[in-house]
Amino acid sequence: MKTNYKNRNDSKVRAKKHLGQHFLKDLAIARKIVDGLSGHGRYDKVLEIGPGMGVLTQFLLEENSFSTFVIEIDTESVDYLNQHFAELSPRIISGDFLKFNPDDFFPEPFAIIGNFPYNISSQIFFRALQIRDRIPEIVCMLQKEVAQRIASPPGNKDYGILSVLLQAFYDIDYLVSVPPGAFDPPPKVQSGVIRLRRNATVSLDCDEKLFFRVVKTAFNQRRKTLRNALKPVGEFPEHPLLTQRAEQLSVNDFVELTRLAESLNK
Repeated sequence: MKTNYKNRNDSKVRAKKHLGQHFLKDLAIARKIVDGLSGHGRYDKVLEIGPGMGVLTQFLLEENSFSTFVIEIDTESVDYLNQHFAELSPRIISGDFLKFNPDDFFPEPFAIIGNFPYNISSQIFFRALQIRDRIPEIVCMLQKEVAQRIASPPGNKDYGILSVLLQAFYDIDYLVSVPPGAFDPPPKVQSGVIRLRRNATVSLDCDEKLFFRVVKTAFNQRRKTLRNALKPVGEFPEHPLLTQRAEQLSVNDFVELTRLAESLNK
């Protein structure tokens, strides 16, 4: 089906503040986001989170290399999508991605795309990490500050908890910045688009639950050296990494620290 590309923000769907909705209206940006999908992992299904009025969806439906599904928590938007994208109706999931069970719809790996609500973008990533072996690629727009943080390398002031946890399992590229005027209503912040592609790490060489704890604890007091920041985890023996701060450590460094933390309980 050939789509007549439209800015669909003249519709009846109201942006709801409690859902963090800012509808993308810039079609050139929408096209760039969809073009960010590289097919990494050879998936044949893509799930769009929070399609709203389908500005991204209309471009996704043009692609022949995958089938497009959408998940939307806003019932008004679901009604709109059913009315304007009849061919998509069987693949519209009315619900919350954070409570979504992929086994109900995707027996095989699938990619994720979307203009993520800024107020739950971190929660979306934590949920994606839980099912990371099912998700070979993510392309998303979110608050620019968060996007930069996720893509930042060690040693950068933006480098943080999400940087480490996501970079442990994904290679991340910052693709494009997006001004507030590209949305209706415009947000008060800049936005950014990033792409995450699953790397070769099947599992970390440490207790992953403890790894998450070590990373979060280290960044909770990021101005302190790790010897002091990690006191809630335990009393570590002497180690060169403990003289540094959290933002200076790579993923492998945090794995090493986690293995050290494991030895405290032996």
